[in-house]
Amino acid sequence: MEKIPMTRAGHAALDTELKKLKSEERPAVIKAIAEAREHGDLSENAEYHAAREKQSFIEGRIKEIESLLSRADVIDPTRLSGPIKFGATVTLVDEDTDEEKVFQIVGEAEADIENGLLNVKSPLARALIGKDEGDSVEVKTPGGERSYEVLTIRYV
Repeated sequence: MEKIPMTRAGHAALDTELKKLKSEERPAVIKAIAEAREHGDLSENAEYHAAREKQSFIEGRIKEIESLLSRADVIDPTRLSGPIKFGATVTLVDEDTDEEKVFQIVGEAEADIENGLLNVKSPLARALIGKDEGDSVEVKTPGGERSYEVLTIRYV
């Protein structure tokens, strides 16, 4: 099985989500199904079908998270240094617009670009790996070619 790189924070967030799904969401949906069954004919019972659909989603998510956690290779960025690699928090400046952006390079399962968590497999992250402060990076994005300069690299 392929190991999945993950930060401690990403692992903890998935573990918290799993515990919530198992201890809160799963019992609540089981209760909702039981209540909907009491209403009689299941073939025309919208509450029952909605609860069953939600149960299916919850069980699927539980299996997905358990699989991710079992294959997780937790990497502690605070033990790293040097050029950009997994776990680095990087401050970039767009060379065309002078806009600064901060990203942490994380695993696929914890990536959230809106919150600055950049998927290690993304074009930008792949272009950044191995670069040092002061280096320029050319990246082909869906929006066209972009040029960034690496301002800082931190491992926190």
